Amino acid sequence: MSKFYYLSTCSTCKRIIQELNLPDTITMIDIKHKPLTKNDIHELYSLTGSYEALINKRARMFKERGIMASQLKEEDFKELLYEHYTFLKRPILLLDKVLFIGNSKQTVANAKSFLMKQ
Repeated sequence: MSKFYYLSTCSTCKRIIQELNLPDTITMIDIKHKPLTKNDIHELYSLTGSYEALINKRARMFKERGIMASQLKEEDFKELLYEHYTFLKRPILLLDKVLFIGNSKQTVANAKSFLMKQ
């Protein structure tokens, strides 16, 4: 199953959705209204091998709580992902066991290229 995890209030996510022109076969998941389950997080982890790779280190909650990402271990990152959707790096596009994580220009270009080959 193909999925696109995003935040509907995020202007960057909205821009990327338009840029990618996602097909109807992709399930759109607004993480604010439908937070990731532990199974969702485990599925993403199984493809990355790292909870840290799924973490948005620029999340406001890091600053508000005084959390230093450099001092965290994998288990800590996992617990943050379980705790609140804000800690998830976004958007995340899952296509046929291939993940595109984040909003860098290169990530978006790679996702777009992959979608065009489908």
